Amino acid sequence: MNKVEAFLTAEEEQKIVDAILVAEKNTSGEIRVHIEASAKIDHFSRAQQVFHFLKMDNTKDENGVLIYVAVEDKKFVIYGDKGIDKEVPRGFWESTKEKIQSHFANGEFTEGIIAGILNAGKELEAHFPWLHGDENELSDAVSKG
Repeated sequence: MNKVEAFLTAEEEQKIVDAILVAEKNTSGEIRVHIEASAKIDHFSRAQQVFHFLKMDNTKDENGVLIYVAVEDKKFVIYGDKGIDKEVPRGFWESTKEKIQSHFANGEFTEGIIAGILNAGKELEAHFPWLHGDENELSDAVSKG
């Protein structure tokens, strides 16, 4: 079993998907989680590539948020599309990163990812509330590379 497969159990992965469903319930925003072994380039650039690969830059309101985790590198990135990035208050991404990091430091990877998802969901709801007719534009499944 490689490190990506060992990073989350099926049960933990389902908890993350459930958190995405909760976070997206009241917003048109989209949240995805991507996990891979390591990045061959800097992590921010890799998160941008994955964001594009997952078609997160094709959402109607440009309000997708990606939580990217490179397991072997012990690095993660929170990447928000243009629409959400220009709406969130100064320091939002850093405070979300700190919430995730505090859990990761204790080996609580699932809890850290869920904390990031729920925090992003609250902010998305504030700026991009769900409106009648809004559709879930992207998969909620955890993607792996």
